[in-house]
Parts: sequence; C-alpha cells; structure tokens
Amino acid sequence: MPRQGTQVHRFLLVVLIVLLGACGLTATRRKLEMSLAASAFLAAKKAKAQTLAPGLFRKSEFYFLKAKASYRKKFFNKAKQYALLSIKYAEQAEFVSVRKATLENL
Repeated sequence: MPRQGTQVHRFLLVVLIVLLGACGLTATRRKLEMSLAASAFLAAKKAKAQTLAPGLFRKSEFYFLKAKASYRKKFFNKAKQYALLSIKYAEQAEFVSVRKATLENL
C-alpha cells in the first residue's frame, strides 16, 4: 500500500506539469505586429531608405530580424517589442528618405 506522502508528491507533480503546459497556451502569437513590421520595412526599402537614411534603415532591419528570431523561438512578447521598434525606425527611415528625395527634385 503506497504511503500518503508519495500520493501527495505525485499529485503536486501532475499539477505542476499541467500548469507549466498551460503557460505556453496563454501567450498569444503577435501576427499583426509581425505583419505590420514586414510591411513597414518593405515600404522603407521601396523608398530607398537604405541609401537615403541608412542609420534608421539599419536599426529597423536589426529589430525586424530580432523580432523574427524571437517569434521563431516562441518568445511572442519579445517579438512584439522588437516588431514595434522595427516599425518605428522603418517609418522614420521612409519619411526621411522621401523627404530627401523630394528636396533633391526641387
């Protein structure tokens, strides 16, 4: 007949396993942020930001690649943070490059 202490340990082990497994289910995938980051990055690239605003473009690319890597590793909260930073720098790079291109044509 098993002792009561081992039954309690087994029960606690099962509860711990269930709780740890449920943690992965609570994190939501940040598909929208990743999609917006990709769109912003491509828009900056289309505006030739890599030549007209290289510093901002590189920052955007750096954070975009970090977001993709974090997303692949299922670190969705980190991926969201990096995606938002990528969007920020991509939009700034696009704005600067469009402004410079416009001023060159005047």
